[in-house]
Amino acid sequence: MKKAVKKAAPKAKSRTAAPAQALTTPGTGGRRASVSRQTKETRIAAAINLDGTGKYDIQTGIGFLDHMLEQLSRHSLIDITLRAEGDLHIDYHHTTEDSGIVLGECLQKALGTRAGIRRYGSAVIPMDETLTEVALDASNRPYLVWKVNFSKPKLGTMDTELFKEWFQAFAQLGGLTLHVWNHYGDNNHHIVESCFKGLARALRVACEVDPRQTTAVPSTKGVL
Repeated sequence: MKKAVKKAAPKAKSRTAAPAQALTTPGTGGRRASVSRQTKETRIAAAINLDGTGKYDIQTGIGFLDHMLEQLSRHSLIDITLRAEGDLHIDYHHTTEDSGIVLGECLQKALGTRAGIRRYGSAVIPMDETLTEVALDASNRPYLVWKVNFSKPKLGTMDTELFKEWFQAFAQLGGLTLHVWNHYGDNNHHIVESCFKGLARALRVACEVDPRQTTAVPSTKGVL
């Protein structure tokens, strides 16, 4: 009697995020950057074009975070391509924070010396019953002021406290002094979305090249 031949188990698929050089944003030209980051908790790669048209291709494994980053891209006109894999079986913390880190690093690289940029940007975003104000200085001096409160600990399956972690990581690695202030609002979805849209609109202004000083660093120090 022949012995049964044991079939080899299929090889596990790689859980490594695509390397940064494999990710692209649409078109050519513009101020572009790509970054990849791999830890024991997450594998994330992203590419951006500051001079894009707001095209996005984003997959983090967290539906609501994808939606917010799509809003960021669309309203800032920054093209964003991002792939993330993380330990979502534990919670969403690492993937949320590390996506902010990687996008912040992309922003830092794409801005370069920051010569020619307008530097400051702000926006006041109404969203139904909600009003949120965002102001930023692309000063290369990271700081976050977060005046946002939520009435519930979760939004769907996502902890609302994680949104501050994303903004903190993005400001820190992107070199932004960032103030986010929700003046009022009842719907937690509207509150979060207005924060991301406000950031987008403020970034759009701050990162634009000022035609009156295309090569000058916007600082009396001569450097940012």
